[in-house]
Amino acid sequence: MARTFIDISVTLDNDVVADPPFMRPHIEYQTHKDTLHELTVFFPELDPNDMPDAEFAAAETVRLSTHNGTHLDAPWHYASTMNKGERAITIDEVPLEWCFNPGVKLDFRHLPDGHVVSAAEVEAELARIGHTLQPLDIVLVNTRAGSRYGHADFLGAGCGMGREATLYLTERGVRVTGTDAWSWDAPFPHTAKKFAQTKDVGLIWEGHKAGRDIGYCHLEKLYNLEALPATGFTVSCFPAKIKGASAGWTRAVAIIDG
Repeated sequence: MARTFIDISVTLDNDVVADPPFMRPHIEYQTHKDTLHELTVFFPELDPNDMPDAEFAAAETVRLSTHNGTHLDAPWHYASTMNKGERAITIDEVPLEWCFNPGVKLDFRHLPDGHVVSAAEVEAELARIGHTLQPLDIVLVNTRAGSRYGHADFLGAGCGMGREATLYLTERGVRVTGTDAWSWDAPFPHTAKKFAQTKDVGLIWEGHKAGRDIGYCHLEKLYNLEALPATGFTVSCFPAKIKGASAGWTRAVAIIDG
């Protein structure tokens, strides 16, 4: 059976602005000649220049947050508890069966930046695409932010998923969701304005904090969701296994059979 693989992950890059300044990654590149001297650690009698083309190995040293690049957030990221009192699981404890399942794409590109998606809007979009959610479906949200990745306005672009929209999904057995925006929630600059007016702390990270009621994971900084159909694909998003961590990097891929 023929398969089409669609990369829905961003590339980790020193030069692409995809995070606030304090969170940006740093990748140090070593060429084949830069590492030549390292061979003598393993082969003390070797003259490194005798190696073919006087080269050893290309290598990189990377300083990253677990929330750089396309990553899967664990319930531990949102709060210390999930499922109304259980200890929240960390990324190395996320069940693997959550991470390889049929995908569903909700197209919210038309919604304005900072809009908080409601349960009714999720239900309407599911009706439009003719899909009934099944347990463990992986639900991806295509926002305007996908078109702004790498641009100065990316952090404030796109709509976000509110508490009731998130619970609408998790109450139906969804355990992994995703967005092409910087955050599952509405961008902080927009939420900050609402908070300044209302002083309602419940507005802050309301989608994330829904994980206190029902534990779930979400993917952030997905890419190329425009290339996906609404249904008929499988998502693979196994995270890096980092002990006790709140997130893990993933090469998220959509797979279409046939």
